[in-house]
Amino acid sequence: MAEISQGFTTAATLIGTANTELLSIVWLSLKVSGIAVMIASLLALPFGAWLALVRFPGRQSLIAILNGMMGLPPVVVGLLVYLALSRAGPLGSLGLLFTPAAMVAAQTLLIFPIITALTRQVIEDAWIEYREQLISLNASRGQSMMALLWDMRFTLLTAVLAGFGRAIAEVGAVMIVGGNIDGITRVMTTAISLETSKGDLALALALGIVLIGIVVIVNAIAQIVKTTAMKHHG
Repeated sequence: MAEISQGFTTAATLIGTANTELLSIVWLSLKVSGIAVMIASLLALPFGAWLALVRFPGRQSLIAILNGMMGLPPVVVGLLVYLALSRAGPLGSLGLLFTPAAMVAAQTLLIFPIITALTRQVIEDAWIEYREQLISLNASRGQSMMALLWDMRFTLLTAVLAGFGRAIAEVGAVMIVGGNIDGITRVMTTAISLETSKGDLALALALGIVLIGIVVIVNAIAQIVKTTAMKHHG
């Protein structure tokens, strides 16, 4: 019990003194997850909107696959990216394995289905509400997509934040493709796993406290955005 108490005390000291190692790990985590969310959002938002408005054979099957991929195990995503980036893989010549870029790729693949599926649902519901108005304005499919994406921006931001929350807390995929290399690919989740196995509870607890704080802040922002969206459309 004394060891745990000492661990919390030291963890608080690490956070309070802005420990260099702690900050570097937190910064890399935020950078990797932030870039992954930006890339995933740039692809998922228009694709989700397109999927909401366009009808084609196999659409329902594609939607079912996307919904299923929302729960895709991170270790499977990590394995697929590892195979693609390994020396014998199709992208092995790029030399990206065990780099932050590989971690970004894994997290992007992990959260793309989440943002796409949520966007598709939001835009499809909005299309039902605004369809007649947009048709009366002779808006093209592309113009309708852009108008709905803009009008539902607050609601869609909650989908993006959900993706960020999933990315920042992920451990399996980034462990596989990043290798948890000190100072290069060590992020909060992989560092917590390593430090706990080593018995260094102080750093693990400090990182855990920071990670929980980030997740709480993201969820609070998502709730505020959701409330704003409801008022905007109310």
